[in-house]
Amino acid sequence: MLARLTELLSEAGARRAGVGAFTCYNLETAAGVLRAAEARRTGVVLLVSAKSFSSPGGPLLLSALVAAAERSTVPACVQLDHVRELGLIERAFELGAGAVMADGSKLSLSENADFVRSAAQGGEVEAELGGIEGDEDVATAVAAGALTDPDEAARFVERSGAACLAVSIGNVHGVYREPPTLDWPRFEAIRAVVAVPLTLHGASGLSDEDLRRAVRLGVAKINVNTELRERYVDVTAERIEAIRDGSRVLDLNLAQADAVAEVVAAKLDICDSKA
Repeated sequence: MLARLTELLSEAGARRAGVGAFTCYNLETAAGVLRAAEARRTGVVLLVSAKSFSSPGGPLLLSALVAAAERSTVPACVQLDHVRELGLIERAFELGAGAVMADGSKLSLSENADFVRSAAQGGEVEAELGGIEGDEDVATAVAAGALTDPDEAARFVERSGAACLAVSIGNVHGVYREPPTLDWPRFEAIRAVVAVPLTLHGASGLSDEDLRRAVRLGVAKINVNTELRERYVDVTAERIEAIRDGSRVLDLNLAQADAVAEVVAAKLDICDSKA
């Protein structure tokens, strides 16, 4: 069933749990995500990267994910992720996206707030403050960027009207160049002054211990992308010769969905407060 992002965050927050958000590049990925979520009877976010959405077939992919979410037995929100163009945001909302991540992190504080406020005219918006380095579509090794300032975060949320805020505390997209050291005191300082839910991007390279700690400290949503893509590519490479005889594409698709479901299941278990 389709759900709003704030509904998922509120429900998980009441259980002192986090929401898992997973980037989907096709229906095989989405099938794996939803299968794992349904097995655990928990809500989930299906993310669409800005590059996917702006590529040929991108609007069709988003519409297909909306249809898949509608048929899911658990609440599911389709969110356009890390978009910097208002036109793409408007189109995503028109096609049924439940939320967008309006990424104005490269802008000044005031410009970022204005951008997010404009984006929120069409629906629920996640914002980012600080610099989460890396490319969510390319698994390159990167180092952490500028960290989120707690005082700026409080002013920014009040001015922008963001529904939730992605923070930079040493996390990155892609592969970590060095073993990550997350700034937990900074996160707690942000949590103390910001009223909206906080989200953590770049969860693929973080240890299970760090992710559990993040949820315990109040991270409301954890984004996973690189780890899903790596497993998807690995299982494709493993199975391609076996299915070549007869060109058994369906067998390959089922194996891809199964592999994604395994990764998602492990992350959802961590997001759950009972894990």
